[in-house]
Amino acid sequence: MLHLTLRQLIAFESVAKHLSYSRAAEMLHLSQPAVSMQIRQLENVLGLPLFEQLGKKIYLTEAGNEFHHHSHNILEQLNEAETMLAEIKGMRGNLNISVASTASYFTPHLLAEFCQRHTLATVNLSVTNRESLLQRLNNNETDLAIMGRPPDELDADATPFMENHLAIIAPVNHPLANERNIPLSRLAQETFLVREQGSGTRIAMERFFAEKNIRLTTGTEMSTNEAIKQAVQAGMGLGILSLHTISLELETARLMVLDVQNFPIQRHWYVVHRKGKRLTTVASAFKEFLLQKHAT
Repeated sequence: MLHLTLRQLIAFESVAKHLSYSRAAEMLHLSQPAVSMQIRQLENVLGLPLFEQLGKKIYLTEAGNEFHHHSHNILEQLNEAETMLAEIKGMRGNLNISVASTASYFTPHLLAEFCQRHTLATVNLSVTNRESLLQRLNNNETDLAIMGRPPDELDADATPFMENHLAIIAPVNHPLANERNIPLSRLAQETFLVREQGSGTRIAMERFFAEKNIRLTTGTEMSTNEAIKQAVQAGMGLGILSLHTISLELETARLMVLDVQNFPIQRHWYVVHRKGKRLTTVASAFKEFLLQKHAT
């Protein structure tokens, strides 16, 4: 009997689909080492290599091709079983979820996948800033919240489920664009565009530089990530944003990430609800979905 795990099968399926560890890690919202570890563990269990690298590309081995056929069928059957059991349990109802504006770049994809599995569930999604998010939690107006920093202000249950890296972004023609391992002290010469007071990204940025005894010059304060991205492209200054928000700009070479010491800032996304709150069946299922999908 092979002692496989669902995490290993999911990681293998993604790498086999994209033939890229980095792309698989991106799609699974995991780090590349975490995906590589799952594949190594799976190969150890099977006693055979599943991938081989030729030049810069990876390919499925003969064993990998054969195992891919079976793993795909297993995952499809598990998804069908999950959907069937959910319907038997009455997995119907409404999920009220509120997310920080930065989380809106990936939450719809997660909700779409969840709703494909649970076709009887409906979703009310609210995208707002941190202040409104805390107010909705405090007033019991939402089942779950997704945010980048657990609330100290509330008695809440906050569970990390996915990595969230904050990077320094710049226009592609910035003087530091081709520099490597840029010292933090060099950033004191730059102007930074920042989110509004109370934003989770801004709080993390200010706390990081305070710990490093670096004083930044801040320019225009903006209430959205999109405004910061547009302003950085226009040359108004540098910005610090979650990597989740800039994938399109990086692909189209409209922005770049500077190579700065101690960056990116390592953070997490949290799924949050009031302590003691009795979650609905749908809300409990979505929370469990997040934790299982991004378990490392």
